[in-house]
Amino acid sequence: MRENYEDIINLPYHVSATKPQMSMIDRAAQFSPFAALTGYDAAIKETGRLTDEKIEMDEEALNILNMKFQVLVDSMDDEPEVTFTYFKPDGRKAGGAYIEVTGRVKKVDDFERRIVMQNGTKMPMDDILNIEGDIFALKLLEE
Repeated sequence: MRENYEDIINLPYHVSATKPQMSMIDRAAQFSPFAALTGYDAAIKETGRLTDEKIEMDEEALNILNMKFQVLVDSMDDEPEVTFTYFKPDGRKAGGAYIEVTGRVKKVDDFERRIVMQNGTKMPMDDILNIEGDIFALKLLEE
């Protein structure tokens, strides 16, 4: 038995006279992986994506937040810059994420219980965890 295919290694490459050659794209496609379960990879990635649970605030934290809301409403004419930390529910699964938004408040809608920022961001008042800004430090100095 001959080693290393010496008997056929130098033979010319066969080209069919009747059938056209396959394009490189078609040739590569026949070796691409077969996805028997369409969408399975996306489902695995979605399941592995982490979300946070909404923090339930105690009575003391709610009182502090309500006082900050009142200071903010009283200072609306000065257009103070504040930073809100709020919970944004996930649209696909349980939980969500805490987001920080910094800017100036355009409107406090008590009827719909929503804060509207000048940049267009809208957030439910019930999902706000904290409000920070210089106006709260100034208010403490006045008292």
